Amino acid sequence: MSGPEDLGGPEETLDPADWEAFRALAHRMVDDTLDHLRTLRDQPAWQPMPPAVREGFREPLPRAGEGEDAAYAQFRHRILPYPNGNLHPRFWGWVQGTGTPLGMMSDMLAAAMNPHLGGLNHAPALVEHQVIRWLAELMGFPVDASGVLVTGGSMANVLGLAVGRHARAGWDVREEGMHGGPPLIVYASTETHGWARKAVELMGMGRRSLRTVPVDALDRMDLDALAAAVREDRAAGHRPVCVIGTAGSVNTGASDDLAALADFCAAEGLWFHVDGAFGAWAYTSDALRPRVAGMERADSLAFDLHKWGYLPFECACVLVRDAELHRGAFAASAPYLAQMERGVIAGGLPFADRGIDLTRGFKALKVWMSFKAHGVDAIIRLVEQNVAQARHLAARVEASPTLELLMPVQLNVVCFRYAPADLPEAERDATNQEILLRLQEDGIAVPSGTVVRGRYAIRAAIVNHRSRREDYDVLADAVERIGREVAGTIG
Repeated sequence: MSGPEDLGGPEETLDPADWEAFRALAHRMVDDTLDHLRTLRDQPAWQPMPPAVREGFREPLPRAGEGEDAAYAQFRHRILPYPNGNLHPRFWGWVQGTGTPLGMMSDMLAAAMNPHLGGLNHAPALVEHQVIRWLAELMGFPVDASGVLVTGGSMANVLGLAVGRHARAGWDVREEGMHGGPPLIVYASTETHGWARKAVELMGMGRRSLRTVPVDALDRMDLDALAAAVREDRAAGHRPVCVIGTAGSVNTGASDDLAALADFCAAEGLWFHVDGAFGAWAYTSDALRPRVAGMERADSLAFDLHKWGYLPFECACVLVRDAELHRGAFAASAPYLAQMERGVIAGGLPFADRGIDLTRGFKALKVWMSFKAHGVDAIIRLVEQNVAQARHLAARVEASPTLELLMPVQLNVVCFRYAPADLPEAERDATNQEILLRLQEDGIAVPSGTVVRGRYAIRAAIVNHRSRREDYDVLADAVERIGREVAGTIG
């Protein structure tokens, strides 16, 4: 293999050799993709990948290229037909958003510009500043709150917790790490998403620093138990620093009493962080806002835009009430990144100073274009529509003699099971697991599964702008039908 000193022939590029031929291919890519999106309802919600297609992903490293047309042909044959289904109108698994055609094209435009979003003196940075202001307004935060767009809710939550530790530790954590004082303690309910455990591990605090607080019958953090835990930790010489509230739990859609948690944290001098991965969007609706009231008083808030904001992966936001504390937790400098009064780096790298990433893509463009094109009110109506659809499914479940609602529907998550009176309790978990798998493998719908109060549940987490009421009737009917087929055959 020749080295760089041997370049004697023509220099190369990765731009197309024939721009008009590539233009035709690019138009075909767009047309094929729009056809795919337009016909989603006619496609299976999910389909298993044939072994021969799966085996194709074991091919060796391609040293020589096959050309754009060949690569695209393989994409259409081997990749496009086998997604996890989250674009489909009957996908309600986990909490995965559906994306939009405009969001897709926005990502194409962002990739075409390919800007570096550490900051810098260019229009994309102004777009992100504007989007952060818009999001702060939507979530009830001060318009001068700090914020940054990141990959997803987990990273947004980690950044919020890191700012809280920086603000409440009582020593310079950035300089001394965890050696500057007593053990720091974070409080979260048993329903808090698994990001919290990963965060304290990643931040060097260890799992012992995370206190899991029990919940009540509606999966809300037990405030008396929280207060007792804080008292006990202080008596033991530990330093409580942060309480994590949840707006829309991933398991059942429950929200903590965020107003009470805000009062508690203010009285105790604790950082109040809210994980609003999807539930924070309820705040944007006048009708739904009471369910997450108090969220706007958080010191930091994390939420996704690729869930209930309906945008393509990946895009999430962390907002921090105190901009100086946010910057103080992460800002760093280097001679090659020094800000100047003029030129490309005028304005500095403010987004790099709000997290751990220096290099960042142009996530803000799809938010900006979605808000500008559709209007925020349309997105809010869809959030409300999803909640109404959850209630519709719950009513359908409660009207059935063979289905059982396992948890009151508080927002947009419905947990239920097939449980006719003549099916022994000992067989119900396995029966419902089999129902779930057949729903997915037959391409009918994609809910997910969970465990609620020790019972296996079929779980519909509804953040899908393509779903219609009849889709939920199809789901309920299919669960009843498959349940009759498999009941008594599993054990």
